[in-house]
Amino acid sequence: MADSILSEKQILEALSSVPHPVLKDDLVSLGMVRDVGVKNGAVSFRLVLITPAHPFKSQIEEKAREAVEKLDGVKSLSIEMDAEVPADGRVRAGSAAGVRNIVAIASGKGGVGKSTVAVNVAVVLAERGARVGLLDTDIYGPNIPRMMGVEHLPEPPDKDGRLVPAEAFGVKMMSIGFLVKPEQAMVWRGPMLHNAIRQFIQDVQWGELDYLIVDMPPGTGDVQLSLAQTTPLSGGVIVTLPQSVSVDDARRGIEMFRQLRVPIIGVVENMSYLQNEDGSMVDVFGRGGGEALAKEAQVPFIGQIPLDPAVRIGGDNGKPIVISHPESASAKAFVAIAEDVALKASLAARASQSQAIPIKMVEE
Repeated sequence: MADSILSEKQILEALSSVPHPVLKDDLVSLGMVRDVGVKNGAVSFRLVLITPAHPFKSQIEEKAREAVEKLDGVKSLSIEMDAEVPADGRVRAGSAAGVRNIVAIASGKGGVGKSTVAVNVAVVLAERGARVGLLDTDIYGPNIPRMMGVEHLPEPPDKDGRLVPAEAFGVKMMSIGFLVKPEQAMVWRGPMLHNAIRQFIQDVQWGELDYLIVDMPPGTGDVQLSLAQTTPLSGGVIVTLPQSVSVDDARRGIEMFRQLRVPIIGVVENMSYLQNEDGSMVDVFGRGGGEALAKEAQVPFIGQIPLDPAVRIGGDNGKPIVISHPESASAKAFVAIAEDVALKASLAARASQSQAIPIKMVEE
C-alpha cells in the first residue's frame, strides 16, 4: 500500500476496535484519541486517559499499538500518553474552587495507618503526574508534617490572608502542625475546629489540583462533620486492620460517610500480614477483616498492605516508603491502591458529568 493511501480515517478505524478495559466503549468513541498525524508512513497520536495514575495505562498503550501496527504502510508509530482528570462537578468556595476531586481517607479508630495511606497515596499520584494536595485535618494529632519531612510553611500568608501550602515530593500540603509548636495541645471545641477546617479548605492557595487527599482524624465527630459541611467530598476511603475490633470501628466510619452522603470509594486493609524471610506469612492482626467488611457493606475492597517496619521508618524519617523502598511489597501495594482510588474517583467524576442535564437556550 502506498504511503499516501494511509490516512487518519484508517488510524481511527483501527483504534475504534480497541475497547477500554473498564469503560464500556472503544478508545475513539470515548474521545481518548487526539492529534492523529500521518506522514510518509510515520503515524503519531495522543491517548488521553482520565487519570495519569491509570492502572491500565500500559495495557491501553499496548493494545492501541498492536491495532495500528497491523495496518499496511505503517513504518513508525509514536504514541504520546496524556491525561485529563475530570472534575466531579461539585461547586467549591474560595481557594478550593480549582480542586477537581477531594478524597477523604478515614477510619473509625486511630492507629490503623490512615495517615500512612494518605501520605503514600498522595505521593504516588504526584509521581504519576497528577496535581495533588494533601490536607491534614487531624487537629489534635497532626502527623503529616513529620511524615512528609517538612517543618514549616514556605512563607507567611499573603495580603488577603491566604496561606501558602508547604510542598514535598510534588505534593502541596497543609496541617495545623505547621502553625503550632510540636508540643502544643489543641484544646478546641466544635466552633474552633470548624473555623480551622474552613480556613484550610477555602483560604489556602491550593491552585489547580486534580486530587486533594484529606487525612481525617479517627472517629466520627466534629471534624468529619465540619469537613462535609465546608466543602463537598468526591468520595471516601476507609482504612482498617484485619482484626475484629478495628473492623467494628471501620464499620462506623462507613456509616458516617453514608450519613454525610459521601460516596464510598472502598476499603483498604492495612498491616494485613507479616512476611518472614522464608516466605511464610504471619497474621499478626488476624485475617480477612477488611475484605469481609467491604463485602458486608457492598463497597469495593481496594487492597491489602503488608506489615513492614520500613513503612514506619519512612513515616518517622519523612520519606514515604514509595520513595525510600519503591520495589518493596508494601510500596507496590500503595501504588496499586493509589491507582485504584484515582481511577474510581475519575470514573465517578466522568459519570457525574454524563448525568448533567444540558440546558438548551431558546431564542425568543
